[in-house]
Amino acid sequence: MRKKVIAGNWKMNNDISESQNLISKMTSRLNGKQLKCDVIICPPFTSLSEANSLIKNTSIKLGAQNMYFKESGAFTGEISAKMLKSVGCEYVILGHSERRTIYKEQDKLINEKIKAALKAELKPIFCIGETLEEREAGKEKEVLTKQLSGGLDEISLDQMKKIIIAYEPVWAIGTGKTASPQQAEDMHQFIRNYIKDDFSTDVAENLVIQYGGSVKPDNARELLSQRNIDGALVGGACLIADSFISIIESV
Repeated sequence: MRKKVIAGNWKMNNDISESQNLISKMTSRLNGKQLKCDVIICPPFTSLSEANSLIKNTSIKLGAQNMYFKESGAFTGEISAKMLKSVGCEYVILGHSERRTIYKEQDKLINEKIKAALKAELKPIFCIGETLEEREAGKEKEVLTKQLSGGLDEISLDQMKKIIIAYEPVWAIGTGKTASPQQAEDMHQFIRNYIKDDFSTDVAENLVIQYGGSVKPDNARELLSQRNIDGALVGGACLIADSFISIIESV
């Protein structure tokens, strides 16, 4: 039985004071509850150290939103895996559609980041997903195959066991549109079958595949009840403590 994973991607939101306030509300609401899922928060870089202090002795885990694949050097504005580890991160989001579309990150770069994260013992949350144009053209599975093939190039069986995949249809991110539970389930099943064919049945059956794309308290339960949906990568709703907790409780 795969344990569900609910992760909150704060994106470029919340200064340190706002981060303290949000985490305080979350920990207060979760205090004493027996969670049936893993909970990860991914604040901006500037709040990671403070967040790590505030979630100590709680069940919440810490992740970052991005990283570079080099360990150090003349890479102005970049953050390394070692730096993320030093502030308590266990996870890192890689390949998010906003990194792909706004910053033109390609599969090869994302693959280098995944390998660097694994080397540093960070667990990647590897994001994939198609645009509206690609879905309307019937190319969604072709797109996912390319992203999976490129992003997971030279990844071993043992390394694959440490990766979470997040399926995020680009057309559903921040738009208020959500893939129907059946649409999401079909794509999650496709991803699991790809991993089964490219790695092994055991790896595929134990792989956590999250859904992301306008996940909210009112649609979380139906999405998370699908056989192959193992959690959610939450955007806007994770910035409001009550909404994020409601999604966690829907598990």
